[in-house]
Amino acid sequence: MKIEFTKSLPDGWERFSQFFFALGDRTRQKIMLLFEPNEEICVNEIVRIFSLSRPAISHHLKVLRNAGLLLSEKRGKEVYYRVHHDHCAKVLEAVHNFVIERAGAAIPRLPRAPSALSGPIPWDQSAVTALPETAGASTSDD
Repeated sequence: MKIEFTKSLPDGWERFSQFFFALGDRTRQKIMLLFEPNEEICVNEIVRIFSLSRPAISHHLKVLRNAGLLLSEKRGKEVYYRVHHDHCAKVLEAVHNFVIERAGAAIPRLPRAPSALSGPIPWDQSAVTALPETAGASTSDD
């Protein structure tokens, strides 16, 4: 048991709490999934897509921006947003590395090349690494 983490988080994790909080909301998840690689979307376009008010969308965008998931740029009267891929990759890599360390390196490392991290996420089963089963573990839902 690692009771030291009840007193403080692993090095660097304090800055990640906003990141995971921001992704804890389904609307914010949907907003993040709107973006194509390198795409910028203005607030008005996002408001048109959702059945929420502009203030509600603006709030969600602010949470995502403050957490570092989105970058914004004001052009005239419009604000354009884009995904901050570098920050997202660094946060997820830190968590992934922590899990690998705890698993005894049983899980392969994520690719480091930016090109390997760009584009659509491979959700197919070939991209999933199976973890070894533990003796006596049950996977049924009964």
